[in-house]
Amino acid sequence: MNNTVQLVNQWADFEAKHPGAGIDDFCRHYLISNEKENKIKGPLTGGVIPPNSAGLLLKVIGRIHKLNMSYQNRALEGTGLTQVEEFGVLLTIKQEKNPRKTDVIYANLFELSSGSDMLKRLKNRNLIKEYDDPNDKRSKRIELTAEGEQAIVRCLPVVGKSAQMFMSDLSEDDRQLCIQLLKNVEIKFSALWQQHKGKSFDEVFADVAGK
Repeated sequence: MNNTVQLVNQWADFEAKHPGAGIDDFCRHYLISNEKENKIKGPLTGGVIPPNSAGLLLKVIGRIHKLNMSYQNRALEGTGLTQVEEFGVLLTIKQEKNPRKTDVIYANLFELSSGSDMLKRLKNRNLIKEYDDPNDKRSKRIELTAEGEQAIVRCLPVVGKSAQMFMSDLSEDDRQLCIQLLKNVEIKFSALWQQHKGKSFDEVFADVAGK
């Protein structure tokens, strides 16, 4: 096959699978997928290896997530926060100014009970304050205290430092490619997961597979 035709076909296939991706994203993808020297060395991941690529990819992502949480929680020692999820909650509140409690909980992918417990702990440590929603007395709104603002200032550098350390083996282009390839999965299921509460897995699967 003519090289130009082959390249155009690969670009068309990439574009169909990754709508919104640009030429630079395709170029990074092409170079990585055709890099013959970039072979896996040593064991791919700990534990049992899933039998298919979807399971393996999710396992790798899951292990990276757990390891990252461990290092970031260690980085937060002495900052006044005990876990990186607290940092994410404070940032959400800062970004949204005075959001409803439930909006903060679901934005951070918590169940209502565990998210409420975390907000209660942050309130007890005087990092946030809550008050009645003036437009809906059934809801509560929250905002940062001065101590909460200071906690974010203290934590931003160490969380950023931890992230840079963890991704230090990836070039900026590789990081951007990973984001491009995975962001639509996050966007899709972030929008769906609340709709699936109370449904069986078979019902969820049928709903997602039919989309």
